[in-house]
Amino acid sequence: MSPSVRIAPSILSADFARLGEEVRAIDEAGCDWVHVDVMDGHFVPNITIGPMVVKALRPHTTKPMDVHLMISPVDTYLDAFAAAGADILTVHPEAGPHIHRTVQHIKSLGKQAGVVLNPGTPAKMLDYLIDDVDLVLVMSVNPGFGGQSFITNQLRKIEAIRKMIDKSGRDIRLQVDGGIDFETAPQAIAAGADVLVAGTATFKGGPSAYADNIRRLRGG
Repeated sequence: MSPSVRIAPSILSADFARLGEEVRAIDEAGCDWVHVDVMDGHFVPNITIGPMVVKALRPHTTKPMDVHLMISPVDTYLDAFAAAGADILTVHPEAGPHIHRTVQHIKSLGKQAGVVLNPGTPAKMLDYLIDDVDLVLVMSVNPGFGGQSFITNQLRKIEAIRKMIDKSGRDIRLQVDGGIDFETAPQAIAAGADVLVAGTATFKGGPSAYADNIRRLRGG
């Protein structure tokens, strides 16, 4: 088991009719973060939730709320999600004209800033951002829907970014999202990931299975 690996269940796979209860259940089951996928039907082909839902869920957990913004333009909504209770705001370089300015804005709100790389976005995108971010998220599927299969060539990207982070000497989390299950989780960890987003694999089997699912994803 790797205690340094954080598990961030994606509530995209939770029962949306019972979201508050589901968030409490994964908290009690030992998750480290709560991952919230925000989609606008424009930047990605799906629509999920907005700041009001983040605000409604905030009292149900003391764990960090890790909010992945798959929306464009993203800058308009940073203040609202920060005020709603997000601890980490993660954005795509393609979702606004100036990713560095977006990162600066997130930091000015007192939040941790993350940058997301889609499967087709190269690690090199981080060259002039690595000194400013708190988290890098590698998408191992194309964003927009849960339940997709892991794209294995992203393991090379994870390895490359792990080297960049280690070279920077900064405390930057390397997160992987997409197709993470009991088979792919060890591969992502071996490549250098230290935060795993897992929706389907966490919520499979209902609340009584969550603790065991999280433990297995962590490598236990």
